[in-house]
Amino acid sequence: MAHVLAYDIGTTGVKTCLFSLTDKITLIADANEGYGLYIGENGEAEQDCDEWWSAMCSTTAKALSKAGLSGKDIAGISFCSQMQGIVLVDEEGNALRRPMSYMDQRAKKELREGITGGIEVAGGNIFKVLNSLRINKAVATSVKDPVWKYKWVENNEPEVFEKLRYWLDVKDYLVGRCTGKLVMTEDSAFATLLYDTRKGHEGWSDALCRMYKVNPAHLAPIIKTTDEAGKLTAKAAQELGLAEGTPVFGGGGDATLIGIGAGCVDVGDTHMYCGTSGWVSTIVDKQIVDVNAMIASVVGAVSGNYNYFAEMETAGKCLEWVKDHLALDEIDIYLEKKDIVGRSQEKVYTSLYDYLTDTIRKVEAGSGGVIFTPWLHGNRCPFEDPNAAGMFFNIKLETGKAQMIRSVIEGTCFHLRWMLECQSSKIKTSDTIRFVGGGALSDVTCQILADICGRPVETVSKPQNVGSVGAAAVVGVGLGIIDSMSRVKDFIEVTETYMPNPENKQVYDKNYEAFRKLYQSNKKNFAILNS
Repeated sequence: MAHVLAYDIGTTGVKTCLFSLTDKITLIADANEGYGLYIGENGEAEQDCDEWWSAMCSTTAKALSKAGLSGKDIAGISFCSQMQGIVLVDEEGNALRRPMSYMDQRAKKELREGITGGIEVAGGNIFKVLNSLRINKAVATSVKDPVWKYKWVENNEPEVFEKLRYWLDVKDYLVGRCTGKLVMTEDSAFATLLYDTRKGHEGWSDALCRMYKVNPAHLAPIIKTTDEAGKLTAKAAQELGLAEGTPVFGGGGDATLIGIGAGCVDVGDTHMYCGTSGWVSTIVDKQIVDVNAMIASVVGAVSGNYNYFAEMETAGKCLEWVKDHLALDEIDIYLEKKDIVGRSQEKVYTSLYDYLTDTIRKVEAGSGGVIFTPWLHGNRCPFEDPNAAGMFFNIKLETGKAQMIRSVIEGTCFHLRWMLECQSSKIKTSDTIRFVGGGALSDVTCQILADICGRPVETVSKPQNVGSVGAAAVVGVGLGIIDSMSRVKDFIEVTETYMPNPENKQVYDKNYEAFRKLYQSNKKNFAILNS
């Protein structure tokens, strides 16, 4: 038996999970800690490297304490993290500025100058689009793509850019802070859209670097997800409370490892994720791209496989918005104010989210005709528009707050269905959907998703931790305890299955038809208000 640590570096916090590896991947202890996401008026979305590290250090100590273990008991560590962030570091791996999140969309000018002009197709110059599709099977046509963040710093912060050694993604920076080795895993490299995939997992493309005017010297050496990146340095070991020399493995991005942790490792397996962001991902054995719907085939953790990946920017974040702005009254005027956490009468709730779930359970499917659009920070798929925004549509005098709250869950699920249908138009998606992330903790959300999509929905134990399970699997493969990543499916057990309700499906089909039309009907209005 081996004990391993997996760090899930999310948008709003870290989940540090301690697992035992035998013939199963067993969670022994975990600890969470939040950190900041700094949103600016011009599309900025930044985080703080030291806040990531501080949260890692404190949660490591808590997880070890809960498990009754010491740092010397840990056989290896790895990471699962948010992707398409950009951390600019110097020769020693020190961050030169605050990291720019995948949500950052300030580089509108750089996008326009770098990819548009002349004859255009799918939002970019036809020759640049075709060249990128030929080499990478994806195109940097989103303002949130990392290359435009890189170019923004070059254009606006020359004093930072002059000191730049490497551009890293989030977990790659943390791997470097642990080991002193500055590398990128294949999936992180692919996510820069400067990676050549024509002959499998090939490496950096000089042609794409020239096209986007990126200095190839700023791109780090590439390793595999399961490769040992290095060993824990004395300084990092002391701060984390672990043993110097502990192996550190490359790990992967959330788009790579959450599917692994969900047990989706075979071609054709489809999973949906609802965390801060949301996505639909299906494993394919060749690269497919849908430029119009903004869906690409992302390099996966299993050699020769790809994740056909469609993403929405805000999913579970919408429910957090509901909690802060609808469930809680900002102006302190209440008809009745209750402390629902730990109430001794009627029913005990452990959190406000539990109370919200129980409340919307009583609302009829379709939320009385109210429709919510979950585009609280723009949108990426199946349309790319940083100006898109959330709205409640079809509110009437009889509309109540509970209906509005349920419509937020339904709107998020409508968007997941939209992305699923876009995928199904190109490939065979699985008949049963594996649903993971914090959203899968709610049985109400799971049933709504099954009803809206018209497909059975399966969940696994602790679905909010599947990214960490994937990272633990990386360590297991790296240490030779697990034969291969394709074997991980044997370790994942389905805990619940939700069958679609045909009556609810009829109601949802009508609302979904209207939902699909709301963006095109309001595209010009979004531009007027938000550009």
